Amino acid sequence: MKVDELRVLEADELTGRMRAARRELYELRFKHAVGQLENSSQISKVRHDIARIMTVLRERDFGIVASLVADTLEPVTVPQNPEPEPAEAAEAPAKPKRTRKKAEETK
Repeated sequence: MKVDELRVLEADELTGRMRAARRELYELRFKHAVGQLENSSQISKVRHDIARIMTVLRERDFGIVASLVADTLEPVTVPQNPEPEPAEAAEAPAKPKRTRKKAEETK
């Protein structure tokens, strides 16, 4: 599963794939615990698929749209609603470092 394939899907299709991938991961972990899983690399592949789906969903939450340029077929990200950067707050005075007193000074 590639990210480009996921970006063209609708939100409900992505959530369906997410549920299916999480269910598959659950079953693979169960098989691994019981000792029936022959290829343990399947677990990491499913985890990567889940991460890809979550990435696409978060991009949509933030309003980042990835579109393909027709001539070069390279992905271009364009933020839809850029948020203004917050003004820097005045720095508070630094606290003095706490040091341990020597045993001789306390006696």
